Amino acid sequence: MHDGVTRRRLLGVSGAVAVAGCLGEDDSAQPNDTDSNDSNDSNDENESTIHEEYDTTEVRAVSADGDELGSVTAAIADTDDLRYLGLSDTEDLPADRGMLFVFESASERTFVMREMDFGIDIVYADEDGTITGIHHAPAPGPDEDGGEQEYPGRGQYVLEVVYEWTTDHDVSEGDVLEFDLEA
Repeated sequence: MHDGVTRRRLLGVSGAVAVAGCLGEDDSAQPNDTDSNDSNDSNDENESTIHEEYDTTEVRAVSADGDELGSVTAAIADTDDLRYLGLSDTEDLPADRGMLFVFESASERTFVMREMDFGIDIVYADEDGTITGIHHAPAPGPDEDGGEQEYPGRGQYVLEVVYEWTTDHDVSEGDVLEFDLEA
């Protein structure tokens, strides 16, 4: 594993707030994030309560030479129910928040935009945290439910952040996600 990624068995995550998630045995998932506004000043009150029933971790995106590119506080989705729900019920996702999907091993997965009201970036990372793929997933159209917007990738971890967060922070394939999962 990459030095910056510490992986420990999670005891569990409680709550049923919105999270983007996996679909069944094929490990398909639905990115369901909330609106990303350029200004977060009006969201200060929401920031302390978003995904408050989830365990969280600080996720840092770091370049190959160790420079920090950006960071978010991410709700941890580590059960089938939480991964399936994803961010679909989330009303607002500040630019400094996200959701980290944790799986037992690296595998091919597909995330979808089911019932999403806003766009997100979907970042796939392998067991060492190395980014293997990034998708910019726009919000479904007015008469769409997002179920047909599929974003495949390979990873053990999937980070969902506000739309174009990776572009704004110059994050790309080969960079590394660093985080600590506590027991």
